[in-house]
Amino acid sequence: MVPVAVTVADDADLATVVPALERAGMAVEGVLAALGVVTGTVPAEGVFALRRVPGVVHVERQRQVGLPGV
Repeated sequence: MVPVAVTVADDADLATVVPALERAGMAVEGVLAALGVVTGTVPAEGVFALRRVPGVVHVERQRQVGLPGV
């Protein structure tokens, strides 16, 4: 599973897009309604399926950044 952030179109209904993302294989972890962003995880091969969900503008893989020894 890879962490992703999905940007939703301003005119899209999050109440419709979020279940569609889940049907496309995303495990939704957070909905930032004010920003129009949905966060969660998806199998690596499922990233492209999220891009085809109506109302989705952009899908970005999230990267983890850490400091050595922390």
